[in-house]
Amino acid sequence: MYRSREWIFERIRRDRRLDPTVSGRMVAQRYKVSRNTVAKALSCPVPAKRKKPPPRQSVLEPVKGFIDAMLREDLAAPRKQKHTIDRVLERLAGEHDFEQASYSTVRDYMRKRRPLLELEAKEGRRHLEGMVPQEKKPGEEAEVDFADVWLDLAGQRRKCVLFTLRMSYSGKAVHRVYATASQEAFLDGHVEAFRVLGGVPSVHIRYDNLKPAVKQVMFGRSRTESTRWAAFRSWYGFSAFYCVPGEDGAHEKGGVEHEGGRFRRKHLVPPPQVESLAELNERLEAIDTAEDARHVHGRPTSIGFDFEHERGCLAPLPADEYDTGMDLTPIVHRNGRVTVRQCYYSVPAKFIGTKVRVKLRANEIWIFEGRNVIARHPRLTRRYTYHDILDHYLEILLVKPGAFAGAAALAQARAEGGFTKVHEAFWAAAKARAGDKEGTRMLIEVLLLHRQLPAAAIVAGMETVLRIGAISTDLVAIEARKAMENQGLEEASDTAEACADETGDLDDEPVDAGGEGAKVISLPARRLPPDARPALPDMSKYDRLLTPVANRSDNRKGTSA
Repeated sequence: MYRSREWIFERIRRDRRLDPTVSGRMVAQRYKVSRNTVAKALSCPVPAKRKKPPPRQSVLEPVKGFIDAMLREDLAAPRKQKHTIDRVLERLAGEHDFEQASYSTVRDYMRKRRPLLELEAKEGRRHLEGMVPQEKKPGEEAEVDFADVWLDLAGQRRKCVLFTLRMSYSGKAVHRVYATASQEAFLDGHVEAFRVLGGVPSVHIRYDNLKPAVKQVMFGRSRTESTRWAAFRSWYGFSAFYCVPGEDGAHEKGGVEHEGGRFRRKHLVPPPQVESLAELNERLEAIDTAEDARHVHGRPTSIGFDFEHERGCLAPLPADEYDTGMDLTPIVHRNGRVTVRQCYYSVPAKFIGTKVRVKLRANEIWIFEGRNVIARHPRLTRRYTYHDILDHYLEILLVKPGAFAGAAALAQARAEGGFTKVHEAFWAAAKARAGDKEGTRMLIEVLLLHRQLPAAAIVAGMETVLRIGAISTDLVAIEARKAMENQGLEEASDTAEACADETGDLDDEPVDAGGEGAKVISLPARRLPPDARPALPDMSKYDRLLTPVANRSDNRKGTSA
């Protein structure tokens, strides 16, 4: 069993303390040590440290100065043109005729010596690597940054970006999620943050060298800014402070760097499931409001309490809000699409060949014809992807019904849930009754009804028609209007069944459904919405003014003809 020298020394001194007459020889035999060890233990309670042998002289001793000189040259050399171990061995052999050292010996020496020489070179400015605590004044500074975030958008896992603006004094932060880190998202995030804060930082906002803001990094803090970013700063009247590139620059805005990661771990794990980014941003706005009760580490007051003091120190907002969207004027292609940033978006077919105005926003694409919005799409992020709306192609599909089954817009409508199982069932029933071509046209006519009537009402009308087995576009329009007017579907179903039993189809004349039920009437103009105007006024009193009054002399008594 191993016994340490300290333990042996303590036992020897204890035995002598308990029995002063015990001999050194007996104690040495008891603990199996030499009498010299016993003498050392009795003279000193702590064993002396073992003497280390003198270090063996390294074989590199004659050339260490030359190797150090090479490593000092590397401090100012390009990153990919520094001395390797093989190159050092070659130079030692060629320039100094030294070949006694092995590869591993030189490797071990360079591994230890290189960091020491770097510290030696930084000796005069070593203080720059530390951090100096800062005290921020209310309303003066803020920090902005983007962070990657994953979410389930409309059932698909997508990578988006989290925009964060954080006030340096109070810690009040505003978060928004965008499809990409584009300039439109960068500007829109500022507009949203300024709206929530109710003002603008009075001194400056700290940034990385983000592409939406900086076109070129110059010497020192000088930057060449993009024109839209310079105009945006002029509009809101604030200055930008650009951090140095690299990891050192991240420390200059450490508050927002920490805030982005903290918010993502706390509120975006697991990845949120949303149908649109607008829905997610509404959640984030509510979360930001709730976090006003949070305390930043080391502060006795909450974020909301400190921000109430800071709000009055902010610079006021301009009277008008800045339009963060970008205007483009593409031409609608023959396939009914426009190209925006190498992505494709559908436009109503009647605009094919014309030039339209596109408003490229952070998360949406708005397409205008004059001042009217003719299409709205979510902004796409991958090149050569498309987003089609089935309603934009219905006029073409009426002429070419054979193209309906393979239309890309139909596949997208199915994926997004707009083309439901009820539509599929009605299409199958219409093709079984009237053939593929005419049955598809019947479905397209039903889809055209969506422009005038609510989708829920049309789906209810199709369900009623399928239930009674009378497949007709006119009947779908009638049942949809009944559902929209909150009439009972049971009454509508009885009416339709009576119509189907008596005629098998719809005529131009009213058909009595039998008994006291309602009458089923065909609607030649079935796509027109119901007249929402109030009832016409009663004109009977005014009609009496148009009736001629009889001659009073003809009614007198005693007069002759």
